Amino acid sequence: MGFNIDDYYTALTGDNVLLAYKGSVTTDFINNVLDTVEAKLQDFDEESKIRKKVYNVLVESLQNLYHHIDELPDKFKDEYDIKFGILVISKENSAYKISTGNFIRSEKIKYLKDKIDKINSLSKEELKDMYKFILNHQKLSAKGGGGLGLVDIARKTGNKLNYMFQSFNNEFYFYTLEIFVSE
Repeated sequence: MGFNIDDYYTALTGDNVLLAYKGSVTTDFINNVLDTVEAKLQDFDEESKIRKKVYNVLVESLQNLYHHIDELPDKFKDEYDIKFGILVISKENSAYKISTGNFIRSEKIKYLKDKIDKINSLSKEELKDMYKFILNHQKLSAKGGGGLGLVDIARKTGNKLNYMFQSFNNEFYFYTLEIFVSE
């Protein structure tokens, strides 16, 4: 048996969760999440600097999730809309953790893994240079991005991107990304 979404989601939704969602990722959902998280961060009386950082990283994370979701495996097509994803935002010690998850076709894994590993290997200065290079040289993709999202997240957080690909079946894996945002 392959990866179990419900077990994964349950494990993510432990203590100190600001928001947990499993379902269709739409533009309305993204707008609602951003409004909700912004309000919750203010309720927590979080410093302005960390609020802005969490919000900005969340925007990038949601855009990545929205634009790069692959179609669903047949097993889920009756239960969820095409753009299925998971989002959990929690607080761990003094950091916020943004966890996203979505299905990805097996043939896309190597490219994405290599891209994240490259980003994780770069220094702060090298990330800045890569960001500028992409900004000045890349064309927009068919999905509307230029490849800046993950680089921008790494730049803004100063942390490595934690990821995992869990086998679901022969065609699909479930891709999870964990981003830690701290001061």
